[in-house]
Amino acid sequence: MAEADEMIREHGFNLPPFAYWTVDEFRARAPQAQAVIEGRFGWDITDYGKGDFDSMGLFLFTLRNGRLADLRRGGGMCYAEKLLISRQDQLSPMHTHVIKAEDIINRGGARLIIELFGSDDQGHFAQDRGGVVWCDGIKRKYAPGEKLVLMPGESVTLMPGDWHAFWGEGGDVLIGEVSTVNDDETDNIFREPIGRFAEVEEDVEPTHLLVSDYVTWLS
Repeated sequence: MAEADEMIREHGFNLPPFAYWTVDEFRARAPQAQAVIEGRFGWDITDYGKGDFDSMGLFLFTLRNGRLADLRRGGGMCYAEKLLISRQDQLSPMHTHVIKAEDIINRGGARLIIELFGSDDQGHFAQDRGGVVWCDGIKRKYAPGEKLVLMPGESVTLMPGDWHAFWGEGGDVLIGEVSTVNDDETDNIFREPIGRFAEVEEDVEPTHLLVSDYVTWLS
């Protein structure tokens, strides 16, 4: 968490004030911070339930998130924004989304590698299918298993059904994500049977709460 905060600052970004609330501050401000809690804004660090963060994991911070009810009715706050950090050779495993379209932006650091596959007619992972993405607004076809390289400043738009895995190459990467409303509990479809969130065994008081802590610590 501290290392991620340092990297974010080094690249000229600043997190919002609620990022630095203590547990007691969060509890005291919870009645005024329902949008933060219900939208799951905040710190999110995962090892996908595998217990080996260095080889498979991801840092995320949700800066803002819209409402699924607005998305369903076709108007209102239908967008989300995150900062992510993908460490060198740290895999975010192959997955897709049913609802969410997303722009993945290399905000700085090393190269971001994104491995791409298409879907079959039922939306399932298809080893033999490619697809189409947009790189900074330019249409680009991809072959099955093609590895897209994003340099700092470059981006790709992924639609539901674009299966993707990614990692940093040559160093750590600060990533921006701008997307449709984000629902990490139900809208991450992984190729392999893995979990979205880490299971944390607390041995000290949290410095700051993770989004996965809100239910237990703020209830």
